[in-house]
Amino acid sequence: MVGALLLLQGVQGCEETSSSGEPGVQLVDMPAIPMAGSPAVTPGAAGDTGMQASPVGTDPGGTATGTEQPGAQPDTEQPDAEQPGAEQPDTEQPDTEEPDTEEPDPALDLEPFSFFVTSLEIMRELSGSQDGFGGGLGGLTGADSICQQAAERVGFGAKTWRAFLSATDGGDGQPVHAIDRIGEGPWYDRNGRLIAEDIAGLLQERPDGDPQTVNDLPNEFGEGLQDMGDTHDVMTATNRDGQLDSTDPANTCNDWTSTTAVPIGGGRGEGGGLRLGHSWPAGSGMSWTTVHSARSCAAGVNLIQNGGGDGSSVGAGGGWGAIYCFALQP
Repeated sequence: MVGALLLLQGVQGCEETSSSGEPGVQLVDMPAIPMAGSPAVTPGAAGDTGMQASPVGTDPGGTATGTEQPGAQPDTEQPDAEQPGAEQPDTEQPDTEEPDTEEPDPALDLEPFSFFVTSLEIMRELSGSQDGFGGGLGGLTGADSICQQAAERVGFGAKTWRAFLSATDGGDGQPVHAIDRIGEGPWYDRNGRLIAEDIAGLLQERPDGDPQTVNDLPNEFGEGLQDMGDTHDVMTATNRDGQLDSTDPANTCNDWTSTTAVPIGGGRGEGGGLRLGHSWPAGSGMSWTTVHSARSCAAGVNLIQNGGGDGSSVGAGGGWGAIYCFALQP
């Protein structure tokens, strides 16, 4: 660049004549052309060159970028910085399967157990009376709760339990049939022995499961009842088809809410009255769902063989007003 400036100074204002005496090329002042890496110059009166240097900035490649102003900051490229709240690029994420967060059913981890007859022990404990509940179970809901609590005592409260009882009114004006409350089966006793595979097998005179258990249906502890004495009577209010036997509320102890209702009619092999089944076969009848009727809804316990008893309570004919309980899960 220095050489170019000297050349311009040496020829500025001079004329070159040709051999013919004619004026040659007239050199005139031209603005200096900045060259890469050199300061730009402008014509002016200051200095002996007639040109004024003006500082300019250059980019990294040496190209002039303009006159630097006092106080101006260098024009340096800043890396992109993520700003808070700034929208992030929409980058596609690989498909990932959501983990299965559904809680496992604890009832599925339990061994097969889905049927029992309520023991004398649990009926006395939950009722707070040595005579048990009688027909006043607290309705179907209360009866279900008795089953649920009995199952909890032996470690099976995670299952859903229902009482095998019929009622004249389920709250909607329609009857409730015991067979519709207990699921589809199969059902097992506390010892894992089969009671019945399905409803068809259950609704036999005796369930068609393991003979060792169906002929002495056990309690929640897996114990048969026959060794305790005359213990076979179990409340159902249900016929052989598993349905409500009588539409008279007195024959269900006012749908399991009363100990003072007086069942009407009925007898051995007949409909009516408060129907009782036999947890084990007896001379008076074989059916586990319905054999004869109780003549009272009062609470009471009788374990002595005395025929049909005096009719003073649900247990007078042999028992304590027990009920059958079924789980909805095997």
